[in-house]
Amino acid sequence: MSFYRASVLARSFSSGARRYSTAPAQKKSSSLPFVFLGVGVASAAAYWYIDSQAPPKPKQEKSPLDPEKFIDFKLKKIVPYNHNSSSFVFELPNNEASLIPVASCLVVKSSDLEGLVDAKGKPIIRPYTPISPPDAPGELTLLVKRYETGNMSKYIFGLKEGDTLALKGPITKLPYQANEFDEIALIGGGSGITPLYQVLTHALSDKKNKTKFKLLYSNVTEKDILLREELDGLKKKYPNNLDILYLLDQPSEGWKGRVGYISADIIKQHVSPASLKEKVKVFVCGPPPQVAAIAGKKNGMKQGDLGGILKELGYTEDQVFKF
Repeated sequence: MSFYRASVLARSFSSGARRYSTAPAQKKSSSLPFVFLGVGVASAAAYWYIDSQAPPKPKQEKSPLDPEKFIDFKLKKIVPYNHNSSSFVFELPNNEASLIPVASCLVVKSSDLEGLVDAKGKPIIRPYTPISPPDAPGELTLLVKRYETGNMSKYIFGLKEGDTLALKGPITKLPYQANEFDEIALIGGGSGITPLYQVLTHALSDKKNKTKFKLLYSNVTEKDILLREELDGLKKKYPNNLDILYLLDQPSEGWKGRVGYISADIIKQHVSPASLKEKVKVFVCGPPPQVAAIAGKKNGMKQGDLGGILKELGYTEDQVFKF
């Protein structure tokens, strides 16, 4: 509807209202409601016309992050999660999105060159996987668990709102392709849930997804389970494509889930066998001792040899990826 037609329509409403108000009637009626209606129609049409003529917002093509260099980003807010974990929300410039591909991570270091260094004076650098969606405007969120022996986690917990942290990335770890596998098993512990969560939220939101996911997630106590509400929400929304098994080392009274570590028997019960070959994939992420026990040690940023329980069960290096 053009602005001119909308104005004519508004005048017709108004004139109709005047004719109605001057017609013989037993009770006098006000024309104001019809006048207001006409003005409202005209105003709405004018707003629609002006808005439709506005140029479309250009699509964001480039991430504000840089995989080649560190950039300082301001800490916008800190959201406590539990007794030893918090979400750290960083501000992205110009309300841009991170555009981080799945599956990828960032590496972080102190903005101050001497703020966090090792014994040789070199900056300490650690990888983190954001839990915020790649298209979230203006924000990037890291869920960080504080470890007493973790220099970076303690440093991040020492930051205050308004401070900055140097981020570099994204660093692609394993390009995810929809429906590449019939089943993906996700085996994690502690804060190792973050890259597994990144894969799950991306894959399950795809309406064409056919892959079934099995999450085996172990923690010390029930309060240590990170992203539990979000994970349970995904399970409820996608019951045919996601199964979750929580395991605790130190369960409280009333815990109805599984107790103990992720063992060979647990994996055999809940994960498709290695004999399915290219149809099944296993992702592993957790504390180094857990990763080593399940899939063998990583070699720095490289995968390292396959070992542990998964090798004993017959899985091959092509079937396993260690985040």
